[in-house]
Amino acid sequence: MNPTERAQLKDEIFRYFVEQQHISLATVEGNQPRVRPVTLIYLRDDFYVATGSGDAKTSQIQSNPRVEFSLLVEQGESRGTIRAECEASLVKDAEIRTHIFEKIPFMKEFFKTPEDPKYTLIKLEPKAFEYMKPGSIQSQKIKL
Repeated sequence: MNPTERAQLKDEIFRYFVEQQHISLATVEGNQPRVRPVTLIYLRDDFYVATGSGDAKTSQIQSNPRVEFSLLVEQGESRGTIRAECEASLVKDAEIRTHIFEKIPFMKEFFKTPEDPKYTLIKLEPKAFEYMKPGSIQSQKIKL
């Protein structure tokens, strides 16, 4: 894939991301994968997941930061998928935590303030995407 095709593919993938959408997030506990639905937060070209500090995914990420998420995408009647291999990290930056807390309405349903010790913000840094375009049976992979 030449650089122009790679850039076009990346642009096509990123057009599917919106501020909030449901994804399946996979972490690892020991040697067992654990998959669960979560809300992906896409702001300022970065990906985040908010969760409870005591949730299993938080401790699993602290033990092994390699995660993957999957997003079902649709185009007309056709469906495809975007899978992202990511490095996850817990966000400590107060400005980012506050910005997301204030910007995302559901946050106040679960946490009292941006400083709430129960509030954990996880940043997902994609390293590669595997994209199966809606209507296709072939996937394409790009590394970032």
